[in-house]
Amino acid sequence: MARKARQRISYVLPLANSPGGHRLGVNGLAVDSDRSLLYSGGRDGLICAWDLDLDLTENCDNDVRSLITSQKPSRRDSERSEPTAFRQQVQAHTHWVNDILLAQSNTALVSASSDITVKVWRPHSEESQIPTTIGLHSDYVKCLASPGTHSDWVASGGLDHKIKLWDLDGGGEKLQINVGDQENDAKGSVYALSVRGSVLASGGPESIVRLWDPKSGKRITSFVGHTDNIRDILVNEDGDTVMTASSDQTVKIWSITAGRCMYTLTMHNDSVWSLYSDHPQLSLFYSSDRSGLVAKTDVRDCDHMDEGLSLAVAQEHEGVSKTVVAGQFIWTATSSSSINRWRDIDTQNELQSPESPRLQRGSSTLSRAQNPLSSSSILRNKDKSADSKIPLSCVLRISNTAAFPWQRTGDTEASTIYSNNSIRKISEAVIDQDSWITVPFYDLPDETIEGQNGLIKHVMLNDRRRVLTLDTAGEIIMWDLLQCIPIKSFGKRHLEDVTPEVNTAESVANWCGVDTRTGRLACILEENYCFDAEVYADELDLENAHEFRDDQRINLGKWILRFLFDRFIQEEERRDAAFRDKLAAETSKPSSLRRENAPGSIYLPTNQPQEAQDLLNDDDSIITPRATLNGGIRPAITPGLAIGTATPSVNGNNHRVQQDRLGTAEEGTSLEKQASQSSQSRNSADRKGDYFSSSAQVKSLGDDENKGPTTPGEVSHEGTALTTTQSPIDGERDDKAKESRFGKGFRMKFPKKLGRPSTDVKPVLVDEKSEESDKSEDKEDRTLQDNLYGTIQKIRYGYEERAQNKHALYLPSSISPSLLSETPKLHLPPYTTVIIQEERPDSGGVADLYRGTVRSVGYDADLIEKMAPTWLGDLLLKNQLPTKEIPKVSFVLLPYQDLLPSIASADGNSRLNANRMLRAKKILAYVAERIERSDEQPDPEVVKPESYLDLYCQNQLVAHDTTLATLRAHVWKTGGDVMLYYKSNGRRPELEQRHREKLAALAAEEPTAKTGPVMHSITS
Repeated sequence: MARKARQRISYVLPLANSPGGHRLGVNGLAVDSDRSLLYSGGRDGLICAWDLDLDLTENCDNDVRSLITSQKPSRRDSERSEPTAFRQQVQAHTHWVNDILLAQSNTALVSASSDITVKVWRPHSEESQIPTTIGLHSDYVKCLASPGTHSDWVASGGLDHKIKLWDLDGGGEKLQINVGDQENDAKGSVYALSVRGSVLASGGPESIVRLWDPKSGKRITSFVGHTDNIRDILVNEDGDTVMTASSDQTVKIWSITAGRCMYTLTMHNDSVWSLYSDHPQLSLFYSSDRSGLVAKTDVRDCDHMDEGLSLAVAQEHEGVSKTVVAGQFIWTATSSSSINRWRDIDTQNELQSPESPRLQRGSSTLSRAQNPLSSSSILRNKDKSADSKIPLSCVLRISNTAAFPWQRTGDTEASTIYSNNSIRKISEAVIDQDSWITVPFYDLPDETIEGQNGLIKHVMLNDRRRVLTLDTAGEIIMWDLLQCIPIKSFGKRHLEDVTPEVNTAESVANWCGVDTRTGRLACILEENYCFDAEVYADELDLENAHEFRDDQRINLGKWILRFLFDRFIQEEERRDAAFRDKLAAETSKPSSLRRENAPGSIYLPTNQPQEAQDLLNDDDSIITPRATLNGGIRPAITPGLAIGTATPSVNGNNHRVQQDRLGTAEEGTSLEKQASQSSQSRNSADRKGDYFSSSAQVKSLGDDENKGPTTPGEVSHEGTALTTTQSPIDGERDDKAKESRFGKGFRMKFPKKLGRPSTDVKPVLVDEKSEESDKSEDKEDRTLQDNLYGTIQKIRYGYEERAQNKHALYLPSSISPSLLSETPKLHLPPYTTVIIQEERPDSGGVADLYRGTVRSVGYDADLIEKMAPTWLGDLLLKNQLPTKEIPKVSFVLLPYQDLLPSIASADGNSRLNANRMLRAKKILAYVAERIERSDEQPDPEVVKPESYLDLYCQNQLVAHDTTLATLRAHVWKTGGDVMLYYKSNGRRPELEQRHREKLAALAAEEPTAKTGPVMHSITS
């Protein structure tokens, strides 16, 4: 049986004055040339759309107008003054966006993410602006591929060793391909994917290029030749050529027809990360590498690929993960949150001739990974469009078998010196090639789309309410997880230096998970631990703090959830009121089954047998004996459900229990003896003033006041048999039943076998049985949904049962959210993101079920009812927390150097345990109660125990507000029971004086007690 998926609640703190744009690196780019739009997907989970305001229909490599466009920019571009404008963005994912592509005539944007989802966003649709999930993997989804812009499906590949084909119209999975070898399932991660026609190509860390049939999923063939991870793949339009880029610094061209590698290109000196080409035969393509170099290679009209031209177009400061080209521009994505746009180069232009080959050789080598900045290269960007010649320094050697860059020119001297027939040695030519300095055509981008600063690191402080974060600009900011706002900025400092300055020595249970993987601070709340942490109200900066008791605790998880969904609760209260009004109106209407002019009563003949008539005269409840309550008033019951619950259920009293837990009279965490029978046999008088037992505790289940209706012979909470009290009438009925000649069995079976003297009575009994059966069937049909709506169903079923009682004219609301005395008002920013997520056991990841804001949860009530877990509904609408054992701390409590009386039991046991949140001053109050005489105990409101008693642990004076959890974590610092010692501080010296007198009296009696036996033994 599959394990049930667990659901959790997350919320993301909004960033102050957050403009549009990415906050972390960009991984994916896509251009809509028709609408002049650029789409970007980033590591922050965002997908952004940008208005380019460019004419992207012109191509600088158009053979007809290449020279014109290279010398004269388009009118729209030259007159353009506005930079790229932010259009819109959507938080599509909760983890990195690894790849994006446009499909269905550029109306659908598909994204693949490390949150294991594949989603489609339709930015031009009027119906929905929210991305929808079309597929799931069981690990990170790394790449996407589409057979064409008009196709209705896309392919995705991930680290789960699978390639999956998805229907873009919501049809789900069309095909699944297991990439790993059957004999080795550990291999097969997919980092690169491309599809054209009947060929689907994939690559990954195994350095193997695998070809598949996208219709059947069968493997066609595989190519081996790379020596490192394959990072990108292209397939030509005819489906007979594959181009691959690898971390082994090469680009390879494979022929499917020949079944082998045709060319290996080595224009890069670092790991090649990205390929782009819109040429049908891949004869013109762009490549980029980890060093930031962007190269353009043109092999059109070349008989051999070594004759092609490869140019260094641009140099980024970081590795280029994605490159896209449209019109006369190139856009590059890096680990920076900004996106750079570069002008393209027309490779049909003439190459410049060097003045002298020797002048082109530098005294020191310069790797192509570097970004040389010279005054001449910086100024080149302004007059590049007016210069039709390509500098020779931009030319890259396309392969190891190709000619050197200077051999491409018509310079006679250069051709003579570096020809194969030259008298110079080949070794010297190689040295010249190594010392050649490659200078990218552009040093600066044409435009930069600026990104924002995102969070990249965090530290949770000990109070579990504040978090320190470090952003990409190096700034340290402190956040409040409950107020969802930044508190303070510490400027550009080291996180390790700031943490000790603001941290506190306290221990609070972990109640939320925190991460910054999307550039923002997100908190995750799970059912099994989000209600573990409590804090004292006097430690918080609350409005109207005087209204809270000194010992009142507030549950952090309950507090934040109450106001994340505050507008949802308001909407449910409105719907609940409407439902109750409608139900009351329907109940008050006359039955629609009553016919017109129906008689008000029906006469039933009484010519029954004498025996039955006597019984009817004695008791009118032969059919079902009914118990009498409250002086003979019979409660309305549902037919077939006359027997009540034996004992009150835990959930039934949960609201009252929660009130006491929230009031948390610290005493609610009763300090218990872990000890001997003698300590457990203390009478109630000894425990009357116990500070570790609740002063406002709910009565035990054994109290008469809380006992529910019981049946004779049932076992109560204490294990004793319960009996029902009989009224005199009941006693007389029982006596008459015993005196009857038919005995007791007759009374139970009488309605079925006897007492039917006329045909008028029989239909009445049958109708009652039928009605009872129908009600029972309705009750069985009332299945509760396993989500938040199940809580609402339970509440409404209760209304319907109460409405069956005709006397219930008013139905009070059963929705009882927590009060402000339990969860003080929180003013959360309205754009705080609220997410409902589900763990997928089958896929091994977490999927988003709902995403909204604090402001929108009321409007999204219908969706939240379906997607939220049941435990959230019980908390928000019924104020019920999941049942969980309260964690306790064991400790030993002893007098310091025996200067005060011991609080140990008769058998000498001083070992106790209590709630981990119990404060030291409550322990001192417990001590004071046991060492003070009842007639001398001071008024606790005037003289508090902590004013004249001190508590020590590890020879350290314990502050009065220190909790047991803090003592164990920061003072005791070891295992076993915590050793605590209490001592008088001298303000009440009579305590020690009285104890000394008592010890002296005992010492005086002790020799007498010991001498007796000794003298007796000597005498004998």
